[in-house]
Amino acid sequence: MGSVRLLVLQALVAVVAIVLWHVLTTYPVFGKILLPPFFFSNPVDVAEQVVKWFVSGVIWKHLWITLWESILAFVIGSVGGVLVGFWFARQPRVAAVFDPYIKMVNALPRVVLAPIFTLWLGLGIWSKVALGVTLVFFIVFFNVYQGVKEVSQTILANGRMLGMNERQLMRHVYWPSALSWIFSSLHTSVGFAVVGAVVGEYLGSAAGLGYLIQQAEGIFDVGGVFAGMFVLAAFVLVIDAVVSIVERRLLVWRPAADSRP
Repeated sequence: MGSVRLLVLQALVAVVAIVLWHVLTTYPVFGKILLPPFFFSNPVDVAEQVVKWFVSGVIWKHLWITLWESILAFVIGSVGGVLVGFWFARQPRVAAVFDPYIKMVNALPRVVLAPIFTLWLGLGIWSKVALGVTLVFFIVFFNVYQGVKEVSQTILANGRMLGMNERQLMRHVYWPSALSWIFSSLHTSVGFAVVGAVVGEYLGSAAGLGYLIQQAEGIFDVGGVFAGMFVLAAFVLVIDAVVSIVERRLLVWRPAADSRP
């Protein structure tokens, strides 16, 4: 499917969803409005709120804070996940010893950790970053660990037969083989980094997109809540697009999915 056609279809899905939302919150169906505007707002009010935020400049401060928290969480969690994932995959004994503890920590509800991070790190950005790191780290860690473990033993054997040492194997075999797994996890962890930042802001902060949403919810401003969620969704798409650009640059050697030998 061509990129232009794909973009058109994606835009069409958004248009249909918004039109359906507007119809169901504005016009009666069988004598009754199926989605009461008090609970679901409507696209017009949400768009007006978004425009008001950007025109007045109120949103920029909150966007910058959430962006900074998300980037820090994304970078720290991703780097940590890659390093520990490679280490565990290359050291099976270490992985076996720590396996139950990794699973135990990963099973902890992150919302429960948020107040603890706030108590430890205060209401500043670092408590939000810590929450985001706990979400990003495990996604990247498990993908990198699996990617390294699934490197072809035949390729490894050929590399060793050609005289490669461990450093050369890491550079020319393990790392390229794991890159696809890494970027697959990064696309997922982008959203989780933002989720960690926003949830932390929602639970306790004085700025950020989570703070805006929490304030709108506190005064029953459903339009403001939906506006915050739409800005947040667009925000995540922009960051994910940046990750996709980096992925294409680093994986330029990888053949297209529909390529033929």
